[in-house]
Amino acid sequence: MAHTESHAPSTTIHQRCLAVLTVRNEGAFLLDWLAHHRAVGFNSFLVFSNNCQDGTDAMLDRLQKLGWVTHLRNDGPYHERGIQFTALKTAQKHPLVHEADWILPLDIDEYVNVKLGSHRLDALFERVPSATAITLTWRLFGNNGAQRFEDLPITQRFTHCAPEAINWPWRAVMFKTLYRNDGTYGALGVHRPRRPDTEKLAHANWVDSSGRPLGENFKTKRIFSDYGRPNYEFVQLNHYPLGDMESYVLKSDRGRAVHADDKLGMDYWVERNFNTVEDTSILALADAAASFKAKMMADDVISRLHNAAVAWRKSRFEHLMEQDDYRSLYGRLLMSGSSRQVTVQEAKFMINFALRGSDS
Repeated sequence: MAHTESHAPSTTIHQRCLAVLTVRNEGAFLLDWLAHHRAVGFNSFLVFSNNCQDGTDAMLDRLQKLGWVTHLRNDGPYHERGIQFTALKTAQKHPLVHEADWILPLDIDEYVNVKLGSHRLDALFERVPSATAITLTWRLFGNNGAQRFEDLPITQRFTHCAPEAINWPWRAVMFKTLYRNDGTYGALGVHRPRRPDTEKLAHANWVDSSGRPLGENFKTKRIFSDYGRPNYEFVQLNHYPLGDMESYVLKSDRGRAVHADDKLGMDYWVERNFNTVEDTSILALADAAASFKAKMMADDVISRLHNAAVAWRKSRFEHLMEQDDYRSLYGRLLMSGSSRQVTVQEAKFMINFALRGSDS
């Protein structure tokens, strides 16, 4: 099986930067995600698909043939910890993982946003040259009232997000970990690398998205940054978990990659629908990403498969809206507004109970 991207345009980054992705029925979003992460500096992609009805798997097969990605099907059976965990466990044995200098597992709704210099990974590595791991803290981008799906980059459609310092919930400041593949960790994880080498761990240097050194608990346990303070000086992970309301209905139907049986409802929506401030910093790479996307779309097969995935989304939404549960969900989304920021005092009130509960 091919595991190089020899036909894809080259990058200037000399280190081998691998992104690992798990997708199902995401063909309408795949090219934008791939184009952006090419632009930001990833030069290797290992993508797992499972149980696709929209042709995402066929699109990935074609992209592999053209040299853009390496595609593996992940159709089960699955580990008890879920679809994504199964994919990452499989990835650990793949040559691309063994060859990589840096590794980052991502989701299709997560976009790396480097805020330094060229806005590429090399600018980030230059700023924190001794880092073993860099925590990329989520910045939640809300729905901002968008109702229907449009075939446009989500980085352009959704530009309103949570404030730099958010007080609640802790899920709003979860991170993914971009880590050096130097043997300190022996296995990939959804939010952080796993299976640490105890001898190498003592010398590991973890820094956050602002370049600040992190404590020992980040090396083995933590999956969220300290909230109530800014975390995005050097880099942030733009997280678009909601999208338009139409897409959220489809996301609820699809289930979660980590817990496939979980159906997304209003609780998930309310904890993520922050539209407090506008942040367009990621658009610094919009032209470069558009160029990569145009190269992919120049292939007739890719163009046809992308358009078919868009048509599938529209058809699937109409089918779901004939069912009361999904129609009711869409109605609730229409009736709800943006989530408000919890005050410091309100957050402290809840955190006090959380600390009491952890001591009991």
